[in-house]
Formats: sequence, C-alpha cells, structure tokens
Amino acid sequence: MSVTDELEIEALLSRYCRAVDSKDWAFYRALFTDDARVDYSAAGLIVGTVDDAVDFLKRHQQSISAGMHYVTNIESTVGHDRSQTVAMWFNAVQLPGSDEISYFAGRWHDELVRTPAGWRIRKLRLEVAR
Repeated sequence: MSVTDELEIEALLSRYCRAVDSKDWAFYRALFTDDARVDYSAAGLIVGTVDDAVDFLKRHQQSISAGMHYVTNIESTVGHDRSQTVAMWFNAVQLPGSDEISYFAGRWHDELVRTPAGWRIRKLRLEVAR
C-alpha cells in the first residue's frame, strides 16, 4: 500500500466523521459508491443501502444536539483498487433528553473501492465495543 493510499483512506474516514457530525447527508452520501451497503445493526440501527441509511440518519440524528466522532488506528489491506479497512472510532454524543455526554466506541469494518473520484465506501459494518 502506498503512502498516498494511506492518506486518502484516512481522509475518507475523517470526512465520514465530519459528514455525520455536521449532519450533511449529501456529503455523507458522496463518500459511498452507488451500490453501497451499511450495517449499523450493532448499535440497533439500520441495515441496508446507503440511501436507506441517509433516510434513517436524517430522522435519527435530528434529535441529537451534539456529536463528535474520532477515528484512529486505521489499518488497510489494499489490492487492485480495493481495500479492506478496519478503523477504531470514538464518539462523544449528547443523547436526546440528557444533559450529560455519553461515550461510545468500536470499530468500522469497511470495504473501500478506488474510483475516478478517489476512495469510496462500498460496505460499512459497525462494531460497538461500548
């Protein structure tokens, strides 16, 4: 894997965090391939196409007043314009009806594809550790 691939994959995952935290669903959608699938079932959330996820997250995230994702420990295995990527994440979030900040952490298991527009997420599976 080249250093360029590492940096571009890291940037993609950082943009994912920013898209979710800023609730910019058009930007979020643009980070995925047209046929992308997401699996947020570990958090009791949606499994389906990325468009299903956008519709769900628009409704779900409206009630969250503050959220801040962090991504770290990104490990990728790249071969012929595809990458299997695992990254640790941490999220500090203020849930509806609470004045306190809650903390969640886990891993993303991603299948990425290099496109003419750069690396994009084809499959995302969420793992929750806490």
